[in-house]
Amino acid sequence: MSEVFYRRNLPHYHPPGATYFVTFRPAGSLPRQFLERLRQEYEQQERLLRQRLQGQRLEKERYRLQKKTFARYDAVLDKAANGPRWLADSRLASIVAREIHALHPTYYALLAYCIMSNHVHLLLDLQGIPEPPRPASGQHCTPLSYALRLLKGRTARFCNEILGRSGPFWTPESYDHVVRDNEELERIVAYIKNNPVKAGLVEHADDWPFTYCAM
Repeated sequence: MSEVFYRRNLPHYHPPGATYFVTFRPAGSLPRQFLERLRQEYEQQERLLRQRLQGQRLEKERYRLQKKTFARYDAVLDKAANGPRWLADSRLASIVAREIHALHPTYYALLAYCIMSNHVHLLLDLQGIPEPPRPASGQHCTPLSYALRLLKGRTARFCNEILGRSGPFWTPESYDHVVRDNEELERIVAYIKNNPVKAGLVEHADDWPFTYCAM
């Protein structure tokens, strides 16, 4: 069985067979100062929660804190005021959409996605997905982290070719969140579909060309 918790720069909780809401973005799309401040504030508030609470109350408040932190993160992304907006190019967005579909159903069951100018939202079901092969480096991978590594690797190569550039295309890590129940699943689907509307790009969700929902 895969480990369910590991840490790079961010903590990642990957229980086997879960459904995940994932957000990833191009390199340089958010200021480092903002990300560092967000991380420090989250860790400080989470530490205070652990000092005061335990058990289910702690998990409930930690979940609320995670949602609040992500809302701040995504709000800044939606403004697209910093860094590259490569995915506003329909050629690159089409590549990302194609490769997202290409990994279904071998590496995940694809439920929904939205490709914005500077980030991508994914909703993935990992139920029944086998453990990935352990790489020669011995670095730990979960089925989710392995699928995202494949997706980012493929899309980075093709997108960089079109841009005539080299170097990192995506940030190494992604923001991932375990979907807890059907009610939350429905909220996340609505959130993904409404993202272009909330960002002021279209008036109606169905008008955005790079949104997909299997549900």
